[in-house]
Amino acid sequence: MSDTDLIKLYSQRILGLAAEIPHAGRLPDPDASAKKRSPLCGSTVTVDVKLDQGRVAAFGQDVKACALGQAAASVLGGAVIGRSRAEIEAARDALKAMLKEGGPVPDAPFDGFEVLQPARDYKNRHASILLSLDATVAAMREAESAHCA
Repeated sequence: MSDTDLIKLYSQRILGLAAEIPHAGRLPDPDASAKKRSPLCGSTVTVDVKLDQGRVAAFGQDVKACALGQAAASVLGGAVIGRSRAEIEAARDALKAMLKEGGPVPDAPFDGFEVLQPARDYKNRHASILLSLDATVAAMREAESAHCA
């Protein structure tokens, strides 16, 4: 990867998102938590959720990832409140398709993920980019299971 490629990949917009992650930090009393780690790069994301009628009512995230993973967490954090697990799963699947198959940008309110289109060519970064969504889905699934038990 050349310096020019790196500069393009870590655009000002991506760095700006990475610097301002909504809902950064852990929740004091979550319904459930999930931690996901990318074995390739070592990035980790821990997500806490509180649900109300199957939708995210409160959200916290502890993000230890590269700028791309942080930018993805930022986009997610800006759109996650009020969303159902099905909506988060659809956003994750659309983002994965955008990165791996050249698919379209995820639908609103997750269309901010378009900033990560330049990362398509950097397969070693895809897992880090998807961590926050994977952790959110896992935490929501756990909260739903605990609620049904």
